[in-house]
Amino acid sequence: MIARTAQEKSGPDGDANAARRLSVRAPAKINLFLHIGDRGSDGYHALESLVVFAETSDRLEFTHASDLTLKTTGPFGKALSRDKDNLVLKTARLLKAKYPLEGLGAHVALEKNLPLASGLGGGSADAAAVLRALNRFWRLDLPEEELLDIAAEIGSDVPACFLSSPCWMEGRGTRVTKLATMPPFELVLVNPGVAVPTGPVFDALNARSGVGAIAPPPALASVWDLVAYLADAGNDLEAPASRLAPVIEDVLAALGHEPACVLAQMSGSGATCFGLFDGAVYAAGAAERIAQEHPHWWVKSTRIAPPGIGAPHWST
Repeated sequence: MIARTAQEKSGPDGDANAARRLSVRAPAKINLFLHIGDRGSDGYHALESLVVFAETSDRLEFTHASDLTLKTTGPFGKALSRDKDNLVLKTARLLKAKYPLEGLGAHVALEKNLPLASGLGGGSADAAAVLRALNRFWRLDLPEEELLDIAAEIGSDVPACFLSSPCWMEGRGTRVTKLATMPPFELVLVNPGVAVPTGPVFDALNARSGVGAIAPPPALASVWDLVAYLADAGNDLEAPASRLAPVIEDVLAALGHEPACVLAQMSGSGATCFGLFDGAVYAAGAAERIAQEHPHWWVKSTRIAPPGIGAPHWST
């Protein structure tokens, strides 16, 4: 239980930070594979997934305020709701309700760079970033285990996004285990501009790999190690999502036809797909050509993120 006020918690360092900003990145989540099991009594399907995070990210900035407010910018900022259903404000209010210190407030500026309902966990990544940032901004000093429990209350992808590092996902997605750090493999992310809500994709699911078919990976030293590991894995949601949004097949074909693309697959429930590339030059060239041929698609050349990408930091 936290008994002190926010001002008492802050101390001299908190006073010094009063005019400063706390910045945090919310990196895109990539499901390198996603296997779906049976639906449980709670209404959720069991799943297993190897999750990594990309350098491409949303960005959030926190400044001191007497209340909780939100401003959205970025290419997808206008499409994002800023009402009570917004996950950024919902997460901040949940944390404030659990630890009702006096004087807890913040103005949050969200630069929304990730497309919505895209299979990249953008909303979950933003919520997780709020937990990481406000724990430091408000000097709550909550341990990781407690924050992961709060993350699980918010949504299935939020615990993995809270870690923002390679992890093994189980259960309904809320049981996560950190894995060995991976080399920064090259990625191209492509979203065709079609939102694919998760619910209808699961409703259209008629074939599943089940859980337990593949074990967590050993340390992977190269992109070829990763491709070999993923040889017997896939995304069970790719087929139903493609039936709902056939353009997904066009995206996969565009990636698969590029030189040095060693794997093309959909992430999450779609519609974003990723291509793994054997070399940064090939990835950059692929992104440039696909963007030219499909100017209405969202295309990013990026890499699997290094450790610590989601760590909050102070700035002036």
